[in-house]
Amino acid sequence: MEFLSEWGLFIAKTLTMFFALAGLFILFFHLKQRAANTTGQLVIHRLNEEYDELESLLKSEILPKNEFKAYIKEKKKAAKLENKKTSKSKPNCYLLRFDGDIRASEVDSLREIISAILTVATPQDEVIAVVESAGGYVANYGLAASQLKRVRDRGIPLTVSVDKIAASGGYLMACVGHKIIAAPFAILGSIGVVAELPNFYRFLDKHDIDIELHTAGQYKRTLTMLGENTDEGRKKFIEELNLTHKLFKDFVKDNRPSLNVEKVATGEHWHGDMAIELGLIDHLETSDDYIRSKHPSHQILEVEYEIKKPLAERLGLHISQGLFNVWSKLNQNMVK
Repeated sequence: MEFLSEWGLFIAKTLTMFFALAGLFILFFHLKQRAANTTGQLVIHRLNEEYDELESLLKSEILPKNEFKAYIKEKKKAAKLENKKTSKSKPNCYLLRFDGDIRASEVDSLREIISAILTVATPQDEVIAVVESAGGYVANYGLAASQLKRVRDRGIPLTVSVDKIAASGGYLMACVGHKIIAAPFAILGSIGVVAELPNFYRFLDKHDIDIELHTAGQYKRTLTMLGENTDEGRKKFIEELNLTHKLFKDFVKDNRPSLNVEKVATGEHWHGDMAIELGLIDHLETSDDYIRSKHPSHQILEVEYEIKKPLAERLGLHISQGLFNVWSKLNQNMVK
């Protein structure tokens, strides 16, 4: 029994030491990854080459062998002629994508991408920004729009493409483009501002719960979730909301002077032909067609800014995706 007791104590100490070292290792690894991930890196995709490879792959499956050989021969001949002219004679088309959430979380990556592009781009080049966003926080989307405006202010042609939605803050970004194109059923507009908050004052008062709110400055807090709101505070809150709306309208007007802003700044949204008729966009076309149309005349460079996610975050995403897939499968079975 004494031997077993000592053996058990030894095992307990060993396990304690093991878990302590494992915990320290995980902490060290996590901190190291966080330090390494404070900066990202630019990733460039040459889309001309990808288009050519895709075309060759499909033709190899479609054409008879002799015709495919003739096609390859002609293509090599054309490539030699192109090389003699040198690819440097072609202007560049820089492609970036912004997929916006309510916080415009990609704005830091957008800043890095545009800063990099502006070091080399000239007015002979073009920047295409594919924007997808239903809007969000005013300050965040104001910064995102300002990043795109850096391109415009440098005199570099900027085309904004919308395949699904550019509403509210999304349209604040889109309106910066010299040209706006959109897919036929894309949602455009929603030039308005909204704010809402619940108020629990009556519930708290009913249960004899007091809330004290102290401010320095008459309008430091106009409306509150827990205290009793006043007509004066409500009036000031709406006044600030209208001021933000005016800033939104003025920004759109400065960037699209031909647009009748008062007519469209109602908070409504529109699709396709109606958006053209109102002047919200210039042309109906998907981003795919527009980008592909630049293939013969431009070098198309898709620019991304990648930040490698920490291991814990990547594992969390995989687990979340797995659970979502299981839920979707169960939901499909229930529908059947």
